[in-house]
Amino acid sequence: MTEAPLPDPRLLAFSANLRRLCEQQGSISRICRKIGINRQQFNKYLAGRHTPSTANIRAIANHFGLDPEVMFSPEEEFRALIDGDFFDTFNRMRRMPQVAAFLSTAMAVPDSVRQSLVGVYDRYHYSSIYPRRILRASMCIYAGADLLQHVYVERFPHQDDRSRTAYRFRYHGFVLPIEGRIFTLDFETEQRNEMTFGIYSQIQRNTKSVLLGITSGIAANMYRQPFSTRQALHYRRPGLLSRQDLARTSALDFTDPSIPAEVRDYLGTEPEMIKPG
Repeated sequence: MTEAPLPDPRLLAFSANLRRLCEQQGSISRICRKIGINRQQFNKYLAGRHTPSTANIRAIANHFGLDPEVMFSPEEEFRALIDGDFFDTFNRMRRMPQVAAFLSTAMAVPDSVRQSLVGVYDRYHYSSIYPRRILRASMCIYAGADLLQHVYVERFPHQDDRSRTAYRFRYHGFVLPIEGRIFTLDFETEQRNEMTFGIYSQIQRNTKSVLLGITSGIAANMYRQPFSTRQALHYRRPGLLSRQDLARTSALDFTDPSIPAEVRDYLGTEPEMIKPG
């Protein structure tokens, strides 16, 4: 008896990711009309029964503001990228003439520059919540349809039991390489109460091992005041976030030997953090 062929894992990932995106945007009929794909054919993509043509993959990815290859990411990695509600907000913003003019400059960046930034990073800065502790978050920069995008996750261990998580935050946003600097803008999508900004420079232009800069956070909560502090991104590997990356997130003592020496030298031994008085 001939065994049935195993399903293509990339096709299964694509269909699962497409279903997740459609769940966030409501009517499938409306999505089909906007993309220009027959509803019956689109249903086959949702069910994982048919792989779209290259042109349809690109059309679907463009509609959702994603790079085509991201649509084939494993479900867990894809969920980490798109969980949040910033896509619709950003798409509304970019239709404004002033924003479109600014983004035309950001999108003119050569592909070589964009590709030099994508990958998984450890993100370090002194915590605004735990005094004298350096927060290590996991961050991924990846290619969107026309802009670089990023996601990062912060985890604060419980003070009395570091195996337990006291706080967890997830941020989604955009990366804009402009005139030799890297600008970031993101939104916190679990608590939905914070926006952060960053500006970085690469230590050497032919490497992405370490990016040094400053981050500022603005929370919509009177108990979490705005702050600004030094920050370092330490490149780890290509690809998307994994469970192993997320397991590394924590609040560390500033003497922790797992912090790269270059990062520790830049952050210093005392938090240089600007907060309201």
